[in-house]
Amino acid sequence: MNERSAKTATETAAEDCGCAPSPAERDTLWNRSVSRRGAFGLGALGVVALAAFGVGSGVSAAYAATYPSWDDVQRAKNNEAAKAAEVGRIEGLIQSLTQKVAETQAAAQVASDEFYEAQQAYFAAITEAETLQAKADEQAALADATATKAAQVAAQLYRSGGDDTTLELFFAGSGAGADELLSRLGTMDKFLEYNRSVYDNAVSARNSAQALTDQATVARDERDRLQQIAEQKMEAAQQAAEAAQAALDEQAANLETMQAQLAALKDETTRTVAGYQAGVAAREAEEKARREREAAEAAARGGGNSGGGGQAGSGGWVRPHGGARSSSYGPRTPICGPRGCSSSFHYGADLANGCGAAIYAANSGTVDYAGANGNYGNYVRIQHGGGVSTGYAHIKPGGINVRRGQWVNAGQVIAYAGDTGRSFGCHLHFEVYINGGYTNPVRFMEDRGVYV
Repeated sequence: MNERSAKTATETAAEDCGCAPSPAERDTLWNRSVSRRGAFGLGALGVVALAAFGVGSGVSAAYAATYPSWDDVQRAKNNEAAKAAEVGRIEGLIQSLTQKVAETQAAAQVASDEFYEAQQAYFAAITEAETLQAKADEQAALADATATKAAQVAAQLYRSGGDDTTLELFFAGSGAGADELLSRLGTMDKFLEYNRSVYDNAVSARNSAQALTDQATVARDERDRLQQIAEQKMEAAQQAAEAAQAALDEQAANLETMQAQLAALKDETTRTVAGYQAGVAAREAEEKARREREAAEAAARGGGNSGGGGQAGSGGWVRPHGGARSSSYGPRTPICGPRGCSSSFHYGADLANGCGAAIYAANSGTVDYAGANGNYGNYVRIQHGGGVSTGYAHIKPGGINVRRGQWVNAGQVIAYAGDTGRSFGCHLHFEVYINGGYTNPVRFMEDRGVYV
């Protein structure tokens, strides 16, 4: 999406979220790519997250040790001493790969949970700041109304007095007696007392409004601080996820071959190395065909049955998933299961179209997160420009099709629906953010002609 359409999307959506920073804050926090924060020291956070499990920043380099070729295996097979050495080397490489996968995945899980907790703390801070500001505005309105009422009473008193004609208030009418005069004096005192009470209430409301405004200012500062932390945790989690994926890719690329090589070295029968090699190639081809078949089937299911995924609205926005909306945005009654309880406030909209159904980019943009995110399970976030971004959660294991830094087009398949994280069935949890803060995705998309 170009900058003009992105800015229009932001301006249109601004009313949905009262949490947007000031223009100066926005320039500081959002007019840059999150993935370009190397100078901010976020790389160090990723290293710390991995180092906690003994995983260094050069995870891929750990696997750079040369792997045995089939020629190496064939040569070693012809010599008992060489064969024993090659067996030991391959067994060590297999163990190292397995250990690295476990270590990096554990580190990624810790970083993922920290990212989720930081993100939810930031969202809670948005709510706190908005609530305090709303109360401050309410007290300010009450103070204005009460002050206006006191002024009206004072004006009436002024119009009735100011010189000797005030006495007419007490002596009006013929033959006024002492009892009647005292009654009128009492009425006058009560009138003045009432107005003093109105004035005191106005002052109290104004003081309360100021106190709440001060609290709201502090809450907004805390909100912005937590936003920075959430972004830092996200960067650390992304680095940890990439390290874990690198280890997994390295294992997938070499483990089966090494296991076959090890079997060939230990095999005392007449089977040849070429036979083992052919078997590995056949299994790899079968696995590739299976993945392609699953991807095609998932894409075919993407249209859904109650609002098709990828259906276009205006400004380049499209429906991110097929199926019906199973849960909307806002407060809800938590439900509990083996994985824990759902939240009492739902920051997104759930679309259910079945396990493995395609998930589409809601608009064009750059992926700035692709990995695990605590209770959200596997998660993708896309920056669309102008402070507008979207999030996609509960993606199936291995179901993320994109990487950080990748440009995606509106309607492009970015992932497949799953049940990861704190989920109660396969679905897409879809969120929209304005300057990082949550907003109502249902209303946001409806304003752009897309119904989720």
